[in-house]
Amino acid sequence: MKKVAIAALIAAAAATTASAGGLDPVVIEPQVIVEEASSSSAGGLIVPLMLIAIIAVVASS
Repeated sequence: MKKVAIAALIAAAAATTASAGGLDPVVIEPQVIVEEASSSSAGGLIVPLMLIAIIAVVASS
């Protein structure tokens, strides 16, 4: 009977230490949203207008 009691005591001690920490908390990583920068409509017109202005200045001098 002593062996059964000792075995039960060892089993109970092993079971409590194994589950003492409980479950790990769930870690949810935030989603990273990458948004492309919107360009203005005048962005594509600046370079050609500058070239026309430079050509006009060179031609007038």
